[in-house]
Amino acid sequence: MTVYFDVASTAPLHPVARQALTAALDEGWADPARLYRSGRQARMLLDAARETLAAELGARPDEVSFTASGTQAVQLGMLGALTGNRRRGSHLVHSAVEHSSVLHVAERHEAGGGEVAVAPVDRTGRVDPEAFGALLRPDTALAALQSANHEVGTLQPVAETAELCAGAGVPLLVDAAQSAGRLAVPAGWSLLTASAHKWGGPPGVGVLAVRKGVRYSSPLPADEREGGRVPGYVNVPSIVAAAASLRAVRAEAERENARLHGLVERIRARVPQLVPEVEVVGDPVHRLPHLVTFSCLYVDGEVLLTELDRAGFAVSSGSSCTSSTLTPSHVLAAMGVLTEGNVRVSLPYGTAEADVERFLALLPDLVAGIRAPLGLNFAQPQGSSAPLIPPRAEGRAGSERPEASGRVTVIDALGKRCPLPVIELAKRIGEVPEGGTVAVLSDDEAARLDIPAWCAMRDQEYAGEAPAADYGGDRGSAYLVVRRT
Repeated sequence: MTVYFDVASTAPLHPVARQALTAALDEGWADPARLYRSGRQARMLLDAARETLAAELGARPDEVSFTASGTQAVQLGMLGALTGNRRRGSHLVHSAVEHSSVLHVAERHEAGGGEVAVAPVDRTGRVDPEAFGALLRPDTALAALQSANHEVGTLQPVAETAELCAGAGVPLLVDAAQSAGRLAVPAGWSLLTASAHKWGGPPGVGVLAVRKGVRYSSPLPADEREGGRVPGYVNVPSIVAAAASLRAVRAEAERENARLHGLVERIRARVPQLVPEVEVVGDPVHRLPHLVTFSCLYVDGEVLLTELDRAGFAVSSGSSCTSSTLTPSHVLAAMGVLTEGNVRVSLPYGTAEADVERFLALLPDLVAGIRAPLGLNFAQPQGSSAPLIPPRAEGRAGSERPEASGRVTVIDALGKRCPLPVIELAKRIGEVPEGGTVAVLSDDEAARLDIPAWCAMRDQEYAGEAPAADYGGDRGSAYLVVRRT
């Protein structure tokens, strides 16, 4: 039986949601816009569900509309606010670690002539409210900031940022998909979005709340349903189940959050002790209680996820650096941490302590098995700054010998995808004299991110990027590393 540790993607259907959905399929199947008995009954269920959701999210019932997903809620919310505030200007501000739904709207907005400013984050993935506020301008039409990051669990300073936005007269859209149901909704939002399947409701129900007084103009053709914000027929049974499950998880959140927080702390502490060359990412304090993310050097994250699946654990990768996309995670890149070998563990309500212990027991051997063909020595104590080198660095023949120009060793990793350029660097760094420089030639986008991150983990100096042609390459870039020890 598979142990499910990927609730950040979608939560199992809560028992209360299942019960409510079954009942609503019998009682709320009719069109709630009709005046006959079954229609009025469906309307009563819809109104009650809207009131429940609004109360749990800190909104008024008439501020809440239902969409087909959290992504649709974000996109309609952003497009509607940008359209409603077009007289103010066309400037949009968002953080560098927002969900892809925000980034896609920003790309479309910019392609249509709008301006976009991106607020950076620190190494934990947290935005600085003052830096975010400094990007606001008189023509800023909208700002967007998630409540918690979907890849690493870092909580954002929404209340502080909202205060700055309010002072500048800028509406703030808060994507609360990862925190709704688990944590109280932060204050100060102008538009709020959430997704029912993240808290144990059925899929296909998103929530878009727009505060009274916020300028909003639907980007879609007019429709009389859902306050004119979302066209189409509403799924009353699923909405009823979403509301019932939200109320249920909020009632048990305090107790379960404390328990899951303890289990996540155990994972955060023990994974670096059990597995060499691991970086636990995300804010250690300001974070979701049920989510932990770590990156393993010299490991393909998709391979590790497959091995964990075979061992009976369903986890996710915060990184999208896969063989199909070859694109590193924008969240991890913005944080300046490893994008390779990334594993996200997110625990559902009811997670058993024994399952966490079994995960911790299996992980070291799985990682070691993936690394075994690399010929790297992982025997040094955790935290050592000594470089990882093969047991014998000398005596290699032909093309494997380092090509040096002065004190520069050239590693040709052209055509190799993550994590191979970093693996090649790790294999060869032991051949470089102290103070010597390594130039890694690579045309892989992830190398631009992972080589500096490797240097930070291995206490080596990253000396910057140069044209590959300067070191004999015909494409890509040269990433320069100075060996300290």
